[in-house]
Amino acid sequence: MSEQALSPPAPVTRLTKNQRQHRITKLLEARAVTSQIQLVALLAEQGVEATQTTVSRDLEDLGAVKVRLPGGDTAYALPELPVHQIAPEDHLRRVLGEWVVEVAHSGNLVVLRTPPGSAHVVGSALDRSGLEAVVGTVAGDDTVLVVVAEELGGRAMAARLSDVAGIAHEQGSD
Repeated sequence: MSEQALSPPAPVTRLTKNQRQHRITKLLEARAVTSQIQLVALLAEQGVEATQTTVSRDLEDLGAVKVRLPGGDTAYALPELPVHQIAPEDHLRRVLGEWVVEVAHSGNLVVLRTPPGSAHVVGSALDRSGLEAVVGTVAGDDTVLVVVAEELGGRAMAARLSDVAGIAHEQGSD
């Protein structure tokens, strides 16, 4: 019987969230990762213990998006800098459609109402949306204040966000 020269499996390591996300970033930069299950397996090869649910949350936190590769397959990709982490339009449509229940405006401000505890999700999606006229957002528990560039104004942005959310626009004052 011959002995095979097998490399021992990497010892299982539990990393902090930031350490794990750093490893995920490196993996996505090094190869085409087409699924969360594949990413869990790649981490396991490095001895990193992570569930598919954890990896899913990490990908969301990192702003990972699926991109089409030559040949038609899709793989996860990360923007180069956090400032460039743009949520695609369909992500914004999903978030606003699910969480925004009312839209109002005043001057260059838009107020979005959400169920309690949901405003931060909407604010984050808007911050990463790439909408040029959005100067910034402030999210509370159930309200997101959207500051809009004066050139566009709150009325136009409220109408656009209402359309994206799939709800009727509430009237505000200008």
